[in-house]
Amino acid sequence: MEKFPIIETERLILSQLEEKDVPFIVEYLQHRIFSDLTSNIPYPYVENDARGWLKMSKEAFDNQTGYTFAIRNKEGHIIGAIGLHDRDDDKAELGYWIGISYWNKGYVTEAARAIVDFGFNGLGFHKIFATHFFHNPASGRIMEKIGMEQEAVLKQEIKKDGEYFDIVRYSIFKN
Repeated sequence: MEKFPIIETERLILSQLEEKDVPFIVEYLQHRIFSDLTSNIPYPYVENDARGWLKMSKEAFDNQTGYTFAIRNKEGHIIGAIGLHDRDDDKAELGYWIGISYWNKGYVTEAARAIVDFGFNGLGFHKIFATHFFHNPASGRIMEKIGMEQEAVLKQEIKKDGEYFDIVRYSIFKN
């Protein structure tokens, strides 16, 4: 795939991250809760973190190993991000975040359904999986809403800030 795809849903546009998104990404991810609920968002989150993430996302697309989409409203303003990352063997990992003021509005579920469809029908994956911390059950509910089923509890799987955390893994298959 040479050109980054654009996916439209009823309320959203999923498109490539852009330089203009950096200030908004930094603003959204300033809240400690994002670091507390995810394994890979640091706190404090600074502009260099956002720029590094944009660079990494572009390199992943260029290498065909990952697709990180900005979640945008229909006006084109970024409200979050969602991605699929190739883990070999025809499977990919799904990850996402959305700004706090957009929580509980169904945006991530809507975006995730579209990305899972893209993963299966556009990229040919057989399996898509996602994980969440036990203290983030809302993420698990999103996974269930898009048809994923709990596959495993991975004990002390993530080390963050010197502490080990169990995570729950969900998956969905193409068929």
